[in-house]
Amino acid sequence: MVYERLKSVCDIVLKDEPMKDHTYFKIGGKASYLVMPKSIDEIKEIIKIAKEERYPLFVIGNGSNLLVDDKGLFGIVIKIAKSFSDIRVDDNKIIASSGALLSKIASVACENNLSGFEFASGIPGTLGGAVKMNAGAYDGEIKDVVVRTTYLDKNGNVSIRQGKEHDFSYRHSIFGDEDIILESEIVLNYGDKNKIKEKMLDLNSRRKEKQPLEYPSAGSTFKRPEGYFAAKLIDDCNLRGKKCGGAMVSEKHCGFIINYDNASFNDVINLINEVKKVVYEKTNVVLCEEVKILKNN
Repeated sequence: MVYERLKSVCDIVLKDEPMKDHTYFKIGGKASYLVMPKSIDEIKEIIKIAKEERYPLFVIGNGSNLLVDDKGLFGIVIKIAKSFSDIRVDDNKIIASSGALLSKIASVACENNLSGFEFASGIPGTLGGAVKMNAGAYDGEIKDVVVRTTYLDKNGNVSIRQGKEHDFSYRHSIFGDEDIILESEIVLNYGDKNKIKEKMLDLNSRRKEKQPLEYPSAGSTFKRPEGYFAAKLIDDCNLRGKKCGGAMVSEKHCGFIINYDNASFNDVINLINEVKKVVYEKTNVVLCEEVKILKNN
């Protein structure tokens, strides 16, 4: 019944879909249903079905910052990605749907001689996830460029936030788990295409050199504690290379917990907790996860 209702709304409906195939960590059990909508109306209808059928609802993008329970997810997972990824250019503005990849937006900006989005060119996520968590890298953050966001609130109403209404701060915005980002307007500066491209290549080269991109992970596992760097704290506590089952603190960059040998959800969770415990005992600093953990309550 649920499958038929979802299929009547959305072309792509996957039943008992392994979530490990939709996360960069390559970890996660089966979701009851995973749907890939291509319009706002489809998203609204899916929300309505979830409420009426009393199915939990989960929203994901490219899965680059996710750790999903091996037990799977009972509910409906809305994946906002390729099928919801329009990008439009209007003078020095880019209006992009939430499923657009940050790397693609950066490429479009470069082709149109627009500077200011280079910092995001190597971040593997989508715009929606980036806006929600005010993603950043190399001294740039989403808050520096996003001026307007359209979203669906928990009741399925289309709303808009502008400027300071985003309430951006470090890895934070006003948007909650139940809000679904639909589109954001990005304001950039005109620049020289060759210099923009050069900067993007430089940042991506630095990323490859310093980060363990050869292993599945969810990027930086921990947020930066005020006044400290998570990776340095972890390294100073002699946790570089620390293992728990198939999960390991990266030897290349201590801020990353990697799936180096078929790690389970619990392997990663146990290692996260061990790192937090040791760092707190030795430095009195509390580490908080940057990775988003998805599981049923």
